[in-house]
Amino acid sequence: MELNLDSEVLEAYGYAKENTKITQIGTGLINRTYLLSPQAEEQKYILQNINTSVFKYPQAIANNLRAIADYLTFNYPEYLFIKPVSTANSEEMAHIHKEYWRMLPFVPNTVSLDVLADPKQAYEAAKQFGKLSRLLDKFDAKTLQPTIPGFHDLGLRYEQFKEALNQTEGALRELAKAQIEDVLTHQYILDYYTSYSHRNDFPDRVMHHDTKISNVLLDNETNEGICVIDLDTIMPGKFISDLGDMMRTYLCAFSENETDLNKIKIRLPYFEAMIKGYLSEMKSILTETEKELILFSGKYMIYMQALRFLTDFLSGNKYYPTSYTTQNLDRVKNQFKLLYELSVNEKELQDIIEENLG
Repeated sequence: MELNLDSEVLEAYGYAKENTKITQIGTGLINRTYLLSPQAEEQKYILQNINTSVFKYPQAIANNLRAIADYLTFNYPEYLFIKPVSTANSEEMAHIHKEYWRMLPFVPNTVSLDVLADPKQAYEAAKQFGKLSRLLDKFDAKTLQPTIPGFHDLGLRYEQFKEALNQTEGALRELAKAQIEDVLTHQYILDYYTSYSHRNDFPDRVMHHDTKISNVLLDNETNEGICVIDLDTIMPGKFISDLGDMMRTYLCAFSENETDLNKIKIRLPYFEAMIKGYLSEMKSILTETEKELILFSGKYMIYMQALRFLTDFLSGNKYYPTSYTTQNLDRVKNQFKLLYELSVNEKELQDIIEENLG
């Protein structure tokens, strides 16, 4: 396959195509990603195209990463934060033919997983996401710019769902009748969050906002956590964004694309490992309100993702890639089954949380 990479992009960083091995890598759906191996250097680099359909303010990403990198370099110089490499003109991104590109150093002897295969991996990943938030506890999150405004705003997602419901075709509404009822039945999750949202001890923090396992680098021999990556969505948010997204994506052996709902089960060893890893870093800084909402964070993020899938289905499948017409509807069913499993296991899960908070 011919690589669709303009030579001007490489030239912006001082490299030439004829002297650089280029390999397209990654399984992400948002940004095109390449591994660059310059012939004259041992160091390799990751080159990414920023998808401006999703990230409409790429300069906000650059500003956020610069501010965080400066803070961490000054306060925690030993911490590995993967900050972008400057262009030959000392800019944070290359702007070529209306596209934005950034280059990052490649971290050798590490692996990025697509699927969790061991509770230790869940522990290490959760520990790394928690560590980043802990180190940034004193950083003023309000100085960061939202790179996707309203990304994890459940109230906004609910309003988008209602708008889509009012505008959808009758046939789609009928197909989704049971799932629409599920959304309305679980509206209490939004109400519950709203009742906590204005508490003084429920602060905005610096959150990653996309804590799937592939966004952590692990040592390729020991599986020890090294650092977090894919920092486009790092911005102000509530702690529930990161921890809840880990619950949504780590606790079941099957993804949201699984249609056999009997397979959607909570893996208790993975939950315990994730909670241990996260609280090993965050326990000392979480407020009493945040501690109350640890398990709720999973409900919040699972419900929100179900809302987003259903909204997209009712809108004609415009956002999430699908391979068949009702795939988003199947994803909604999957997420509500996961939410059910979280609820029926609530006592045992809460006991694990209390044990690790004690």
